[in-house]
Amino acid sequence: MLNFTEEIKNEIISTPVQSRKGALCMLSAFIRTSGSVVSRDGIYGFEIITENERTAEFITDIAENTFGLNFTVSGAKFDLMSGRDKLAFECISTEAQKLLVQLGIVGEDAEGRYLKFGVDESLADDEFSMISYLKGAFLGGGSCTLPDENTYSRTGYHFEIVFSNKATASDFCDILAEFEVLSKLVARKDSAVVYVKSKEVISDLLNIMACYGCLEKLSKIVELKDKQNNANRVTNCSVSNIDKTLTASVKQVRAIEIISQTVGLKSLDKPVFDVATCRLADKNASMQELSARLNISKSCLNHRMRKIIEIAQSLSQD
Repeated sequence: MLNFTEEIKNEIISTPVQSRKGALCMLSAFIRTSGSVVSRDGIYGFEIITENERTAEFITDIAENTFGLNFTVSGAKFDLMSGRDKLAFECISTEAQKLLVQLGIVGEDAEGRYLKFGVDESLADDEFSMISYLKGAFLGGGSCTLPDENTYSRTGYHFEIVFSNKATASDFCDILAEFEVLSKLVARKDSAVVYVKSKEVISDLLNIMACYGCLEKLSKIVELKDKQNNANRVTNCSVSNIDKTLTASVKQVRAIEIISQTVGLKSLDKPVFDVATCRLADKNASMQELSARLNISKSCLNHRMRKIIEIAQSLSQD
């Protein structure tokens, strides 16, 4: 059974890339999150790593069909965190070198080529390009978790994308801000993580990426969890009221017993005596139930109970 992250990725890759600019943005973001620049025999290119075969096929198809690159499988290793194999693909050639410049990952000046960090301003410079960059970043380093449907929880919604450097992650936060999405950035070992925890914001991100199937699933889970949480709040409130009722009853009964053991209940005025005997007759009854049995208002009952407690306190002091 697919987890929610895989469902999002599968929905992203189900939509073909519509333009060369979109392909550039997706590939650049994917390398920033799940790849690196590599070299061999003086020629360099890039490597991508993924555990999802469909994602690997999608990204390599973009590189091959749009940019004419060829990949080779450079290795595979078992990932302890996910419990799955991760495949590594590399493309090292003069064409790959040129593409890295277009991707904004490598720069050129009079002294030669150098690594660039951050998101190239000429790359993700319009809404369509920024959405493509978001999709590529999620495919490479994204994950999204939802709370267990069968467990009460106020939290559990988490969406994050892991980048290889802080500069790119910071620029990515700016991209999200263009869609009025406020994200947080935190360092994690040698990586930088951009994340959000609000179910509303996660819904917005799924909508931006056109992952409408996953958005519908999230909406159903949110609705279910809200119902569960409301039911638990009602239950907790009821339990709290029961606890308060029992605590008040114990205090009242104790006061009545003090009066009975000292001056006797017959010493009380008739209205107060009636309240005392009614409480002793049913120690677990609520104040609402006692007031109905005595045919008096609840405020009147409270007044007489306070008088009983005051009398008991004065007798205890004596």
